[in-house]
Amino acid sequence: MAYDAFGDAEVMTLRDLPEPLLGPDRVLVGVRAAGVNPVDAKVRAGRLETQFPHHFPLVPGWDVSGVVVAVGPAVEGFAPGDEVFGYQRQDHVQDGTYAELVAATERGLAHKPASLGFEEAAGLALCGLTALQLMRAVGVGEGDTVLVHGAAGGVGHLAVQVAKVLGAARVIGTASPRNHDFLRSLGAEPVAYGDALVDNVAELVGGDGKVDVSFDCVGGPALGDSPALVRDTARIASTVDRNVLGLGGRWTFAKPVAADLEWLAEQAGAGALRVEVQQVFPLAQAVAAHRLLEGGHVRGKVVLEV
Repeated sequence: MAYDAFGDAEVMTLRDLPEPLLGPDRVLVGVRAAGVNPVDAKVRAGRLETQFPHHFPLVPGWDVSGVVVAVGPAVEGFAPGDEVFGYQRQDHVQDGTYAELVAATERGLAHKPASLGFEEAAGLALCGLTALQLMRAVGVGEGDTVLVHGAAGGVGHLAVQVAKVLGAARVIGTASPRNHDFLRSLGAEPVAYGDALVDNVAELVGGDGKVDVSFDCVGGPALGDSPALVRDTARIASTVDRNVLGLGGRWTFAKPVAADLEWLAEQAGAGALRVEVQQVFPLAQAVAAHRLLEGGHVRGKVVLEV
């Protein structure tokens, strides 16, 4: 799937493009599945045009899972036949993962756990890295109480689980009531979002009514409530709203770090991380996948099958 100009979902079309070049330090991956993320729609709409060089025709997508077809002569960690997954954001935007073949960087690739299907693995990297790197940035650890805003979404549902693995004693998650049982299945205590959020969290937490960490995947009013919810505003984190920096908190843009991908693979392989996939679309239906994602209210991940 590719497009020649920024626009709505309909600019994407299925087409044949030349096979990617296999550089000396690249891994050619036969794609089995590609994760669909909100940032893909932002790129498509031109909202990151001032932050990265863009080149057309542009193939979207940064999340991938598949099987190694070939490796460059300088590659040491992968071999043909390996099952892999990864986060393939590069310094320019053009050769994405909504494709049959991807020339992947080693730093953005890890071996796929045998227990994880290709669809689940395709949904793990970007969201998992975002959750892990930002949780570490605000020092989530033993005994913490962590509040995750938007806990049923792609980053949110992994953030709940990452916090538990890092030692959080309690994880509270905001979500609509239809997703409360889902959050309980992940080990979170659900709470409804809305105007009464601060009071609802205080009642749930008890004591001084504060949490140690507020992890925001929503922005806007959710971030606005965060200073009243935490003991220390330096432990407010946001994946979506850079206004958090004005509060003294932390914002992140997922980095392709091989060691972090390996950590995610280890935890997923051990059953400590589960990737919820709401719907799988064929590659040719990427337009429908973007429409679903942009409609909001997706539980977990949307994935393309290649």
